[in-house]
Amino acid sequence: MNENKDAVRIFHDKEIRAVWDDNGQRWLYSIVDVVGVLTESEDPATYWRVLKKRLKDEENETVTNCNALKMKAPDGKMRLTDVADTEQILQIVQLIPSRRAAPFKQWIARNKQNMFDEQSKQKAKQLFETGAIDEIETGTVNGLIHIHKYIFRGLYAFAGQIREHNISKGGFKFANALYLHETLKTIEKMPESTFEEIVA
Repeated sequence: MNENKDAVRIFHDKEIRAVWDDNGQRWLYSIVDVVGVLTESEDPATYWRVLKKRLKDEENETVTNCNALKMKAPDGKMRLTDVADTEQILQIVQLIPSRRAAPFKQWIARNKQNMFDEQSKQKAKQLFETGAIDEIETGTVNGLIHIHKYIFRGLYAFAGQIREHNISKGGFKFANALYLHETLKTIEKMPESTFEEIVA
């Protein structure tokens, strides 16, 4: 794991430790902290230990795929704790009866989206600062595909592809996939040939 960045997320005034996995391009969350906010238990470590044993006995892949990393404990010392990414955390949430389950799922989904937004902004900035934008063909669908792949690779499975499904974000609907191919043909016919002309 490379260049891990520690952080603390807040859910219902409770801290959830997290670390950024630079290699996997994902946030890893402390499972014990998540169990604590969901169960409101005074001893979430024991709750997780018992649940973890049961899942291991059942050969549940959610547990076998979890990692252990050193994180700062309440006493200030670095201690090993089980961590899981967003998808694994959501699977664990399903196994814990909690009145907080629904709002927690919404919360962690927002955290993931915020991460995607930040990463894509950094990639877009990098595209211009490194001069990589000058190597991309302008005013063509092929150029747009290269830009999309550069910015969203590692974040979305469809990076650099012409999507076949409709998507939306924050209530905003993107171009209908049904008409996307025709729209791209129109883009190919645009007279502008440089980025300066396109954004003018």
